[in-house]
Amino acid sequence: MSNNRENDTIPEEIDLGILFQKISNFFSNIAFSIFKGILFIKKNSLIIIGLVILGAGLGYLLDTSKTSYTSEIIVSPIDGGTDYLYSKMDLFTSKLSENDTQFFKSIGMKNYQNIGQVKIEPIIDIYNFVNNSTSAASAQNTQNFELVKLLAESSDINKVIKDKLTSKNYPFHSIQIVTNNQISEENVIKPLLKWLNKNEYLNKVSYISKANILNKMDKNEQEIMQLDTLIGQISKSVGSNERSSNLVYNNENNQINGLFDLKNKLITEIASQKIELIKIDSFIKDISTITNIKNTRGTNGKMKLILPILFIFLFILIRIFMTFYRSQLQKLKQS
Repeated sequence: MSNNRENDTIPEEIDLGILFQKISNFFSNIAFSIFKGILFIKKNSLIIIGLVILGAGLGYLLDTSKTSYTSEIIVSPIDGGTDYLYSKMDLFTSKLSENDTQFFKSIGMKNYQNIGQVKIEPIIDIYNFVNNSTSAASAQNTQNFELVKLLAESSDINKVIKDKLTSKNYPFHSIQIVTNNQISEENVIKPLLKWLNKNEYLNKVSYISKANILNKMDKNEQEIMQLDTLIGQISKSVGSNERSSNLVYNNENNQINGLFDLKNKLITEIASQKIELIKIDSFIKDISTITNIKNTRGTNGKMKLILPILFIFLFILIRIFMTFYRSQLQKLKQS
């Protein structure tokens, strides 16, 4: 039995010895590789420094010569104006690709040559789409919610939200203008907005809508004045009947509460109408404008860092290939 145990422990000791030897060799190889890397850098330090300087210089020139800026206009078209807005932007993009000088002169846009790309896309806001805060929009909210619910039953909800048919009904849309140089709002943004708002039919719609809102505001204010008069009369009546029965007092008090609720509703409606007047100032209303945001996505503005690394990598790759080629050539000669 003792001989069998000794025979079992000997292979285990041999296996552990081989494992430790392999681990030691592995770390030794890593240390030797690091040392070879240090020697390679020391031997080729002048070349590496030269490549870093050359890459940084060329990268800086590329970064300064190929700058890109993005300007964004957030707009809100009136009801029925979304399709018009998108068709006008398609026309603008077409004129830009054709380099139609006469068109840009006719709309008063200067330095249009700096424009590289123009695109429009909806600002996805599904919550506002199905839950407008204005009381007048409650019926439309229900319709929008049922529409999204119906579409979502037969498709993925994310696809429905981003679908072209659905997204065009969002209240806000983003116009993005990519340029090679900085632009001024006076020369590019304002002429574009002025051209977008140049439509006789939609101008009439905007004018009539504004007149209707002002008329309704006036009616609401008149009703509030009438309610104030009526509330005052009821208050006097309550004061004179304080000694009357509780039933009469409670009845009159309930009437006053209903009048106050109606008055508050009219005040809220007037506040919403004032906001609508601001929105309907033009049928393509510019909500905000941000110009000349430097584009740093991708490799933009990073070439002075990328090129030195790329040059050093290519240099190392070439040296490895040369070493491999020489070793294979030496083996071929020896054979």
